[in-house]
Amino acid sequence: MLRFLLEHTPVKRLARGIPVVALLLAAEVARLAGGHLARLSPQERRRLLGLVGKARGGSGALSEDERAELGKLVARLEPRAFVGSAADHFSPVPVPKRLLYGPRGSSARAAADKRS
Repeated sequence: MLRFLLEHTPVKRLARGIPVVALLLAAEVARLAGGHLARLSPQERRRLLGLVGKARGGSGALSEDERAELGKLVARLEPRAFVGSAADHFSPVPVPKRLLYGPRGSSARAAADKRS
C-alpha cells in the first residue's frame, strides 16, 4: 500500500522536492518543544500566545506588566534547557552541562537540581 501511494499519488512529487532528513529533524524539534510547552498550564499557554500575538514580533505594543508576565511565562519554558536538549539530542558528542543548565551556582542549575 505504501509503495502504491509513493508511486501513484502527489506524494511522489512531494517526496522528490523535500529532503526527508530535514522533515524528520523538524518533527523531532517540534516534539522537544511540545515537552517544554507542556510545563505550562492550558491557561498559561493561551496567555502566552495572546501576548506574543499582541506583541507582533516586538515588545513595543505591550505594557510593562505584560512584558513582565511574558518574561515569566518564557522563563517557565526554560529556553536554555530546550536549546541544550535539542543540541544534546542531535549532537554526536556529549554536550557540556553548562550549556544545558548554565554556569555553576546559577538559578537555572539550582532549579534543574531540584527537579532531579
